[in-house]
Amino acid sequence: MDLKTLTEINAPAGHEQPIRRVLIEELRAKGFNPYIDRMGNVIVVKEGTGVAPRKRVMVSAHMDEVGLIVTGHAEGGFLKVTQAGGIDPRVLISKRVKVGDDNIPGVIGAVAIHLQSAADRARVMGYRDITVDIGANDKGEAERKAPIGTYISFDTPYVEYGDGYACGKAFDDRVGCWTILRLLEEELPCDLIAAFVSEEEVGCRGASGAAFSQEPDIGIVLEGTTCNDLGDIPEVAQVCKAGEGVAVSFMDGSSIANRDLFKKALEVGEKEGIAHQVKASVSGGNDGGVIQRAREGVPVVVLSVPCRYIHSPSTVVKLSDVEAQFELCRALLKTF
Repeated sequence: MDLKTLTEINAPAGHEQPIRRVLIEELRAKGFNPYIDRMGNVIVVKEGTGVAPRKRVMVSAHMDEVGLIVTGHAEGGFLKVTQAGGIDPRVLISKRVKVGDDNIPGVIGAVAIHLQSAADRARVMGYRDITVDIGANDKGEAERKAPIGTYISFDTPYVEYGDGYACGKAFDDRVGCWTILRLLEEELPCDLIAAFVSEEEVGCRGASGAAFSQEPDIGIVLEGTTCNDLGDIPEVAQVCKAGEGVAVSFMDGSSIANRDLFKKALEVGEKEGIAHQVKASVSGGNDGGVIQRAREGVPVVVLSVPCRYIHSPSTVVKLSDVEAQFELCRALLKTF
């Protein structure tokens, strides 16, 4: 299993079946017996090598990606859509997509610039302004091929380019899923609760149930996060930088990192020479928020891979940051 394979699987929030099947097959091939709960989370518990009672550490990454969902059909055979997860509609026009489980090819379209008024060009297009063209001849054909509720994924192949960069559609959070698969190959002193969770992009729903049922002592969330390190963006607004290592969050829009865990992550990174940085923005949200609130509370820390153009058809990461996420999480787990 590699990052390319994981990234190219189409699994928008609420429709994680395709990646869940692949992960279950991979985990069974590695000798594990994965558990699938009512929210569709895939969970494996690997006992540690330390003396009991051992810490139970839940390492979480979400399987789902942002995408679109069909809400209606227009005359001429076009699909009306809305977002499944947060996507700026400005990044969607003319992008290629795959529609439904049959991967019907499609293109996201809108009124051409030649036909827009000055007022049209002055405002941001919303989801009411765009359609998906699947080549249907009429509304009836579109309804048969892509009924209301059909999921749509971006048609973006994984590509490595430049000095160690990669472009793909679902690094948030297939990088975390890949890191967990690699962590399961390690011998660790603590009990590792490997949680591949569902529906993060629409409200962190899967992780809530997983944390409640597994009752971890500690939570580590593996994520992708925006970096905004573009050109002349002021440094204070860059959040974090691609190529400078895994980003450790002290706080975001949904959780506050446990201070001891936050400090330990930084200390371990420094001691082991692992590239890391502090996320310099209190923004966004992730599964750390619901894991932190589970039952009587769980100490959490979030380790993120910086992503350029996150929540878009084409996200960019530096592969050295992906490796740094794995290395720091592994080193941190060895301290419990």
